[in-house]
Order: sequence, then C-alpha cells, then structure tokens
Amino acid sequence: MTIQLEEGVHLHVIPTKKYKTVRFVLKFRAPIDAETITKRALLSSILETNSKKYPTQTQLRSELANLYGASFGLSVTKKGTQHIFTAGMNLVNEKYLSGEPAVLMNGIALLKEILLNPNAADGKFDEATFQREKENLFDYYESIFDDKQAYASLALQALYFENEDQKMPSIGTAEELEKITATSLYTYYQQLIKEDTIDIYVLGDVDALEMKAAFADFNFTPRKKATGSIYYKETLRNNSKSEVEKQEITQAKYNLAYETNGYYLEKDYFALQVFNGLFGGYPHSKLFMNVREKESLAYYASSSLDTFRGMMTVQTGIESSKVQQVSEIIALQLAEMQEGNFSEEAMNQTKEMLKNQILQSEDNSGALIERMYIYDVVDKKLSVEEWQNAVDAVKKEEIIAVANQVHLKATFFLTGEA
Repeated sequence: MTIQLEEGVHLHVIPTKKYKTVRFVLKFRAPIDAETITKRALLSSILETNSKKYPTQTQLRSELANLYGASFGLSVTKKGTQHIFTAGMNLVNEKYLSGEPAVLMNGIALLKEILLNPNAADGKFDEATFQREKENLFDYYESIFDDKQAYASLALQALYFENEDQKMPSIGTAEELEKITATSLYTYYQQLIKEDTIDIYVLGDVDALEMKAAFADFNFTPRKKATGSIYYKETLRNNSKSEVEKQEITQAKYNLAYETNGYYLEKDYFALQVFNGLFGGYPHSKLFMNVREKESLAYYASSSLDTFRGMMTVQTGIESSKVQQVSEIIALQLAEMQEGNFSEEAMNQTKEMLKNQILQSEDNSGALIERMYIYDVVDKKLSVEEWQNAVDAVKKEEIIAVANQVHLKATFFLTGEA
C-alpha cells in the first residue's frame, strides 16, 4: 500500500505477520553530485551519533535499549545516477510484549528526533560531534588504503568511468571532506531534508492508517520528485584502459571492468544474471573452477554485476608474476561463454541458485524492503514466482547473446613487484 504524504514523499506500508519485528526504512534520494557525496556520508555519521534531545552517543544508545533493544543505523550508497541516504530502525512488535507498551510510536518518535532535531544550534552542527565524526571519516578513508581488495575496486571504478560523479566512491573522498565545516554541513542537511525525494517503508504487522498519521507528523514539505532514469550509461568507447600500481604487498590484485549494456529488469536482464553466475558468480563458475581450482592461479576469482551502470567486474587475488597467465585464462573463459561452451547441467545449477537467492531474500526484511524500493524507483514489479519463472525461461542462445555484449574496458593491477 502506497500513500502520498506530500509531493515527492511517499509512505509504503507492507503489512505482514511473518516477522515479530517491525522495520522502518527512510530513503532520501538525489542525483549524484561529486560536490555533495562526501557531505552525505559525513551527515550519516553525525546523525547516527546523537541528537538535540540525546546529545551524547550513550544517551541515544540508552534510548534505543529502552525500546526493547531496537537497532538503528544510517548509511549511504550509489545506485546508477542516484545517491541514496538511508535511515533504518528495527524493533520488536509490541503485540508480542506483555502489556503491549507503545514501542512502535515511541520508535517513530525517536526516528523523528534523530532525523529532524539534530544536535545543532546557531546554524551549525555541534562542533565537538562534528570534529569527532569528521576525524572518524578521515580514519575510514585511510583504512581503505590498507584494505587492498577495496582499494583496487575503487581504483578500477575511477579508471573505468569518465564521469567525475561516477568515479567518486559512495562515501566520498578525503579531499572533499577537508572542505566541509559544521556550518556548511548543516546548510546542506537542511537542503537534503527539504529537497530529496523521500520513500518511507514500514514492514510488519501494523495498521496502515496509524502509520500514515505517524509519518505525516514528520511534516515533510512538498518537493519535486526525482525524474530521469536511475540507469547510468557510460559513453561507449572502443579502447580499453589499463593501470599498474606498485605497493609493498604480498598478494597482488588484478581487477577487470567490462561494459555489458545490461540493466536492471530491462531486456536480457535475466539472461545476464545466468551468464554472470556461469562465468564467475558462483563456486561452480568458469572463473572459480579454472582460474582458482584447476590452474591454481588465484587465491580468489569472481565476477559481479552492476546493473544500474551496465558493467561487470572481475576481482582476483594473485601472485604478481602470474598476471599474464591470469589475464589470458580470464579472456579464454569469456570466449568460452561467447561460444556457448557451457553445459546444460551448469546452466540449470546456476538457475537454481538464482531462484534460491530471491526466495531467501523473502526471509530478510531488510532485503525485502531494498527490493521493493528498487521496484518503486524503476517502476517495475515482479512477484517471487514471476522472478523465478523469468530465470527458468532463459535459453542458452540468450546467454550466448549477452556474453557477446560483454567487452573489456579497464584493468587495474596492484602489484608488489618492483
């Protein structure tokens, strides 16, 4: 059930008796902008820490504990052309508590306090909170350098995309963070609350009209709903870009990025999913079986899709001296897929794993809301049965066709060799 609270602000109530908890998720969405990505990341950290009524992290955590151990968190992510700022709360349904205390309404009141009554005064965030969370974010950026897998992944992204907004990580950069002040961040916070497209999800055994009244009390103002496609389509280019970086490491990272021209729930989407499962998505895939197991050329080797940006990445951990062999055998596995050299048994195994994945997501309230949100954003909806039928319907020739749409566009090699 979807209710428009204001223009650009929608409440989605998903009634179910399946869970003994109620999950609230608020999604704030805006077009990706390299100048605001870091502000949104820092904002998520600050709002998660305290509020005007609960000015310390201890006080805020204590209030969550009073709500029978409710959990709360904020996060940021990118989907195609959009940057999404998410607030989520999970709490026990009061119907299962003796005396039925007002857990739901108190939980919603706490959500409102955290999001709409931040620890700020005189047009700026509390300086101590701001400085601490800014320093924490700097520390997080430094930790990425130590996580070589994440570092190589971000470096490949920066190499693959021409667009600056797409190059930037969803959590921003240290260079942009340096520029932010407690005042400039508070000004941006007000803009986000006023202008972002908002979708509110409530999943659990709840009354839709009660939820409507409760969230209408947030008094969000009307705003223009985000328009345009969420899908980002990189300008096609004929050449492939490569970069080699040397660091003092024992295990090298060799990552590859391909354009697929395949997008979420668009034509050939399900064929692309089966292709990826066969190529590198699962333990029975060609990359895993041939690069890692048979040839022992990699510590790990897998592929993953980004169907909001029409790309596929291959991630490997290897010995630096074996990069040429790994490059050749990965290219060979793709060629095998393009020629249809995969068995009916492997294809059916992949389909079963994809079908189980969607089925298992039904048991996870967070994953279920995430899928409902993307359905709402792309304005397409599939039941679990329809999804599984679409996977089953994929033919071998369709997998071959999408495999032939996959083209290598960038490689990043992080090596320890001098």
